[in-house]
Amino acid sequence: MGDEFDYIAWLRKQAARHPRLAVGIGDDAAVLKFPPAGVPRAPEGCLVTVDMLMEGVDFLIPPATPEQIGRKALAVNLSDIAAMAGRPTACVVSVALPRHGGFELGRGLFEGIAALATEFGVAIAGGDTNTWDGPLVISITVLGDPQGTGPVLRSGARPGDWILATGSFGGSLAGHHFDFTPRVREALALHQAAPLHAMIDVSDGLAADLGHILEESGVGAILDEGAIPVSTAATAARDGRSPLEHALGDGEDFELLFTVAAADGAKLLADPPCEVSLSHIGEIVSGTGCRLRSADGTLRQLSPAGWKHGFE
Repeated sequence: MGDEFDYIAWLRKQAARHPRLAVGIGDDAAVLKFPPAGVPRAPEGCLVTVDMLMEGVDFLIPPATPEQIGRKALAVNLSDIAAMAGRPTACVVSVALPRHGGFELGRGLFEGIAALATEFGVAIAGGDTNTWDGPLVISITVLGDPQGTGPVLRSGARPGDWILATGSFGGSLAGHHFDFTPRVREALALHQAAPLHAMIDVSDGLAADLGHILEESGVGAILDEGAIPVSTAATAARDGRSPLEHALGDGEDFELLFTVAAADGAKLLADPPCEVSLSHIGEIVSGTGCRLRSADGTLRQLSPAGWKHGFE
């Protein structure tokens, strides 16, 4: 079946040429064109993000296919670039492939990565391959261009801001976590339509990721229980947890959670700049922590439930 160099040779033949690549796969490092040609006033800097997926932690084989895993490994990184309102441009991929069946597994991973990379115009610039007796591990680093007024951080939320979200939440393990579309286009449209004060993609859970914005911004929040968009999968779940609990804590929704001035929020809802649904789910307030407001106005403290990688 061959070794890692046979796999790299196969990858070089598969990887498409890309206008941002001056030197691609096959040298000691890739050479990328920054800033893009013909854009003299592009915001300075380069967005860089990396995410690692591990068999037995982030997916199981089966039921996951190599194509699904490869696609997701790139998609979660594109979602991070979207959370900064940036445009992804290139990626590098590192894989630890099992010795048994690793070559065919690697082919499938590349096919999943390449399909999504083509969809978003991302250059596959290179990476690293290893084989071992352990499970599959895949790590992708994505580079991106800041857009408009520059990256949107987690630290800009202000008291009085509206909290808005794209899409719906909960029940992602029913399949959404493999087939979601990163909200890159939506983030760019929102960034152009209104000044975004703070933004994050919901990977760990709605409550947990809102908590990251609150911590970085030094503010608190009130969420309206009835305004949180709950997914069909969360409503259909039958595990003793309510649909709302799923929506707040499941994670891997990969929707955008962002804050804007109230007037800008009202404009975005009245004239949405993207096709994905937008919901006004709460407000930023002074203080710390997050509270959940029920239909009768009762407030209760909301813990930042969500996924965490732990130690023993």
